[in-house]
Amino acid sequence: MAKFPIPGRRSLLIGAAAAAGTTLAAGRFAAMAKPARDGATEGPWAVELFTSQGCNSCPPADAYLGRLAKRPDIVALSFHVDYWDYIGWKDPFASRETTERQRAYARVLKQRYVYTPEMVVDGIGHDTGREPAPIERLLAEAQRRSPRRATPELSRSGNGPLTIKLAAFDLGGKSADVTLAVYDRRHDTPINSGENQGRALANFNTVRHFELVSRWSGAAAEWTIPSENIGPLQGMAVLVQHADHGPVVGCNKLEPAYSG
Repeated sequence: MAKFPIPGRRSLLIGAAAAAGTTLAAGRFAAMAKPARDGATEGPWAVELFTSQGCNSCPPADAYLGRLAKRPDIVALSFHVDYWDYIGWKDPFASRETTERQRAYARVLKQRYVYTPEMVVDGIGHDTGREPAPIERLLAEAQRRSPRRATPELSRSGNGPLTIKLAAFDLGGKSADVTLAVYDRRHDTPINSGENQGRALANFNTVRHFELVSRWSGAAAEWTIPSENIGPLQGMAVLVQHADHGPVVGCNKLEPAYSG
């Protein structure tokens, strides 16, 4: 596990450039969960992996995230951080914005340092993700804490805009951030230098665009995301979490089906 100290607070920037995804069938999407009529439902729950192609401890966690990504009860996202780019390999999917998200979680979760690999589960806890058991325990705790969810309804026709709908939900007098992550389903990258030199790394659900859609009061609401923010072959996930990187109270994903 590679560690990096947390510097002083910096403003969080949102929005890495979007890019084309892997070989998928455009125009055919599968929503992973639909909310009940009162806006509450069981799952899914969020797992966010902070990783780097320059970190030789990360491939087992990357592989595990790939397995989690296949589960309908999990929204699995991979955020590539940029603070290992100096050690011999520049991760092509890393950005300052994703690093800032990890540092924000570290402050909220009272970590002394950020590290890779790190999986943050539903905004309530973290572990390396190199072994499944600690993550499964965190998922069980997330399910215990938040059995009823503000699950967003996601819909998109062809390559058109994305529609996000949230039914009314009791946030306990707090507000929530509604955030959109647009991701590539899979990348296979030959590594020519650095700690993973000579390996071909597989990365799953790599986030390429991340934006704050709105701060939400819990009242019924609907938003439209322009199609230019989303590639035709990319997956989309929406996280609903207490403001400023608090616990996740709902999430969902919408993905093109693999061709074949």
